[in-house]
Amino acid sequence: MKDKNKAFWPLVRKNYDIYLLLIPGIVFVILIRYVPMYGLLTAFQNYNIYRGVLASPFVGLKNYINLFGSAKFYEVLRNTLVISFGKIIVSFPLSILIALMLNELRLVIFKRIFQTILYLPHFLSWVIVSGLVISAAAPSNGIINDAIRALGGEPIAFLMDNVWFPWILILSETWKEVGYSAIVFIAALSGINVELYEAAAVDGASKLKQIIHITIPGILSVIILMFVLKLGGILDANTEQVLLLYNPTVYKTGDVVGTYIYRTGVALSNYSYATAIGFFESLVGLGLVVLGNTISRKAYGRSVW
Repeated sequence: MKDKNKAFWPLVRKNYDIYLLLIPGIVFVILIRYVPMYGLLTAFQNYNIYRGVLASPFVGLKNYINLFGSAKFYEVLRNTLVISFGKIIVSFPLSILIALMLNELRLVIFKRIFQTILYLPHFLSWVIVSGLVISAAAPSNGIINDAIRALGGEPIAFLMDNVWFPWILILSETWKEVGYSAIVFIAALSGINVELYEAAAVDGASKLKQIIHITIPGILSVIILMFVLKLGGILDANTEQVLLLYNPTVYKTGDVVGTYIYRTGVALSNYSYATAIGFFESLVGLGLVVLGNTISRKAYGRSVW
């Protein structure tokens, strides 16, 4: 440790100008991410907005006892896990597939056109995307139900159906984000040595075998990194998207942790209970990241840290 310190400080002195550039970023992270963490105290209080954090009465684990004793919370937790895992199962492999397909295009003009088409939805706000989804899924004149009627079927109120609503969330987010998510994998593909493909072609390997034995192993570390990061946000389920699309008729399958926090914390002013839920969400996210990283390290010998 002493040897490392001796090597570190001369390096800092030599490159002091570069290290000075880190200061604004470090200060920003401390002020925005760490200083507000004192608000976690409200999870263990009966928080009163007029008395503030320091003067509100301490209640210990009462909020967590109420949380884990609530049947509604377990329903919300189940919905969140189903929707989040559904998004990962559908969109994550699809983003890798899109990256592989774009990587195989040789005409630059077509590659750029398809990339632009796939990336564009990411830059639309969820307000716009939600409006498109609501219009497309409308029972009376939505394009989806028009197609169903044309095929002889009955219109479906997708946004008011507890079976269909989670699929609406999964598919709409996949459409919006899958192209942009592929960017990371496309960047990783560009780092694979072209000579490996040339050698494989000389040995008679088909395109499929080249993808299986060269491409996938070449970007495996990036795949693991992105998967571990997605696990960390498993209890998020994109609250903004759900808030814009859901309604009381689909609370049974569409109400997620984020919307539950919003309703209990903001709408009902139960700040302590909402903070307890949020803290629990963060701890679960941290645990899943650590677990995913550990499994990856033991199974594949590669990990984020």
